[in-house]
Amino acid sequence: MDVLTQFIVFTLDDLRLGLEISCVDRVIPIIETKPLPKAPEIITGVINLHGKIIPVADIRKRIGLTPKAADLNDKLIIANTSKRKIAVIADSVASVVDTSERDITAAQDVVPGLSHVEGIIRLNDGIVLIHNLDKFLSIEEEAMLNEAIEKQ
Repeated sequence: MDVLTQFIVFTLDDLRLGLEISCVDRVIPIIETKPLPKAPEIITGVINLHGKIIPVADIRKRIGLTPKAADLNDKLIIANTSKRKIAVIADSVASVVDTSERDITAAQDVVPGLSHVEGIIRLNDGIVLIHNLDKFLSIEEEAMLNEAIEKQ
Protein backbone atom coordinates (compact mmCIF):
# COMPACT_ATOMS: atom_id res chain seq x y z
CA MET A 1 0.00 0.00 0.00
CA ASP A 2 1.33 3.40 -0.99
CA VAL A 3 1.55 5.96 1.80
CA LEU A 4 0.38 9.39 0.67
CA THR A 5 1.89 12.60 1.98
CA GLN A 6 0.22 15.97 1.63
CA PHE A 7 2.09 19.11 0.63
CA ILE A 8 0.89 22.70 0.57
CA VAL A 9 2.00 24.20 -2.75
CA PHE A 10 2.80 27.90 -2.93
CA THR A 11 4.30 30.16 -5.54
CA LEU A 12 7.10 32.68 -5.81
CA ASP A 13 7.00 34.23 -9.27
CA ASP A 14 6.56 31.22 -11.60
CA LEU A 15 8.27 28.79 -9.22
CA ARG A 16 6.16 26.31 -7.26
CA LEU A 17 7.38 25.22 -3.85
CA GLY A 18 5.98 22.81 -1.32
CA LEU A 19 5.97 22.28 2.42
CA GLU A 20 4.79 19.11 4.09
CA ILE A 21 1.35 19.99 5.39
CA SER A 22 2.07 18.42 8.78
CA CYS A 23 4.43 21.34 9.57
CA VAL A 24 1.98 24.04 8.43
CA ASP A 25 -0.08 25.71 11.13
CA ARG A 26 -2.10 28.10 8.96
CA VAL A 27 -2.02 30.53 6.04
CA ILE A 28 -2.86 34.17 6.66
CA PRO A 29 -2.93 37.33 4.54
CA ILE A 30 0.31 39.27 4.76
CA ILE A 31 0.52 41.63 7.72
CA GLU A 32 2.95 44.34 8.72
CA THR A 33 6.42 43.05 9.53
CA LYS A 34 8.56 44.80 12.11
CA PRO A 35 12.32 44.98 11.44
CA LEU A 36 14.57 42.64 13.41
CA PRO A 37 18.05 44.18 13.66
CA LYS A 38 21.01 41.79 13.41
CA ALA A 39 18.87 38.95 12.05
CA PRO A 40 20.14 36.82 9.15
CA GLU A 41 19.53 38.37 5.72
CA ILE A 42 16.82 35.83 4.89
CA ILE A 43 14.72 37.03 7.86
CA THR A 44 12.84 40.17 6.80
CA GLY A 45 11.52 40.89 10.28
CA VAL A 46 9.00 39.57 12.78
CA ILE A 47 5.26 39.55 13.24
CA ASN A 48 3.24 39.41 16.43
CA LEU A 49 0.64 36.70 16.02
CA HIS A 50 -1.63 36.25 19.04
CA GLY A 51 1.13 37.46 21.37
CA LYS A 52 3.86 35.29 19.84
CA ILE A 53 6.83 36.82 18.03
CA ILE A 54 7.36 34.92 14.79
CA PRO A 55 10.28 35.52 12.41
CA VAL A 56 9.35 36.07 8.76
CA ALA A 57 11.51 34.36 6.13
CA ASP A 58 11.80 35.46 2.51
CA ILE A 59 12.73 32.32 0.58
CA ARG A 60 13.42 34.46 -2.49
CA LYS A 61 16.71 35.48 -0.90
CA ARG A 62 17.77 31.86 -0.34
CA ILE A 63 16.96 30.59 -3.82
CA GLY A 64 18.21 33.59 -5.80
CA LEU A 65 14.95 35.10 -7.01
CA THR A 66 14.68 38.85 -7.55
CA PRO A 67 13.49 40.57 -4.37
CA LYS A 68 10.02 42.08 -4.53
CA ALA A 69 8.09 44.43 -2.34
CA ALA A 70 5.23 42.99 -0.32
CA ASP A 71 1.91 42.94 -2.12
CA LEU A 72 -1.54 42.98 -0.50
CA ASN A 73 -2.25 39.63 -2.19
CA ASP A 74 0.81 37.95 -0.63
CA LYS A 75 0.34 35.28 2.03
CA LEU A 76 2.23 34.21 5.13
CA ILE A 77 2.50 30.49 5.71
CA ILE A 78 2.87 29.94 9.45
CA ALA A 79 4.83 26.74 9.90
CA ASN A 80 6.57 24.83 12.66
CA THR A 81 10.20 23.82 12.59
CA SER A 82 11.79 21.68 15.28
CA LYS A 83 13.08 24.89 16.91
CA ARG A 84 10.33 27.52 16.42
CA LYS A 85 7.38 28.81 14.45
CA ILE A 86 8.32 30.69 11.31
CA ALA A 87 6.32 32.63 8.73
CA VAL A 88 7.21 32.12 5.07
CA ILE A 89 6.25 34.78 2.51
CA ALA A 90 4.38 33.41 -0.53
CA ASP A 91 3.00 35.16 -3.60
CA SER A 92 0.05 32.78 -3.45
CA VAL A 93 -0.96 29.44 -2.02
CA ALA A 94 -1.94 27.29 -4.96
CA SER A 95 -3.21 23.99 -3.59
CA VAL A 96 -2.69 20.95 -1.42
CA VAL A 97 -1.40 17.89 -3.27
CA ASP A 98 -1.34 14.26 -2.19
CA THR A 99 1.64 12.35 -3.43
CA SER A 100 3.26 9.02 -2.79
CA GLU A 101 6.91 8.55 -1.96
CA ARG A 102 7.54 6.98 -5.37
CA ASP A 103 6.43 10.23 -7.06
CA ILE A 104 9.14 12.24 -5.27
CA THR A 105 12.63 12.52 -6.73
CA ALA A 106 15.45 13.12 -4.24
CA ALA A 107 16.78 16.66 -4.63
CA GLN A 108 20.42 15.52 -4.63
CA ASP A 109 19.70 13.64 -7.87
CA VAL A 110 18.61 16.87 -9.60
CA VAL A 111 19.96 19.91 -7.71
CA PRO A 112 22.87 18.80 -5.52
CA GLY A 113 24.04 21.17 -2.80
CA LEU A 114 20.67 22.67 -1.85
CA SER A 115 20.28 21.15 1.62
CA HIS A 116 16.92 22.85 2.25
CA VAL A 117 15.35 21.25 -0.85
CA GLU A 118 14.38 17.70 0.04
CA GLY A 119 12.83 16.57 -3.17
CA ILE A 120 10.91 17.30 -6.32
CA ILE A 121 7.33 16.31 -7.03
CA ARG A 122 6.46 15.79 -10.68
CA LEU A 123 2.90 16.81 -11.46
CA ASN A 124 1.08 16.76 -14.80
CA ASP A 125 1.51 20.54 -15.11
CA GLY A 126 5.09 20.89 -13.86
CA ILE A 127 7.25 20.38 -10.79
CA VAL A 128 7.16 21.39 -7.13
CA LEU A 129 10.34 21.85 -5.08
CA ILE A 130 9.82 20.41 -1.58
CA HIS A 131 11.48 22.53 1.12
CA ASN A 132 12.58 21.46 4.58
CA LEU A 133 12.33 24.45 6.92
CA ASP A 134 14.44 22.68 9.56
CA LYS A 135 17.38 22.87 7.16
CA PHE A 136 16.64 26.33 5.87
CA LEU A 137 18.85 28.30 8.24
CA SER A 138 22.49 27.39 8.80
CA ILE A 139 23.74 26.88 12.35
CA GLU A 140 25.25 30.38 12.25
CA GLU A 141 21.99 31.91 10.99
CA GLU A 142 20.01 30.11 13.74
CA ALA A 143 22.39 31.55 16.35
CA MET A 144 22.07 35.05 14.83
CA LEU A 145 18.28 34.75 14.81
CA ASN A 146 18.16 33.56 18.43
CA GLU A 147 20.36 36.45 19.51
CA ALA A 148 18.33 39.01 17.53
CA ILE A 149 15.04 37.76 19.02
CA GLU A 150 16.45 37.77 22.55
CA LYS A 151 17.44 41.44 22.14
CA GLN A 152 13.85 42.40 21.15
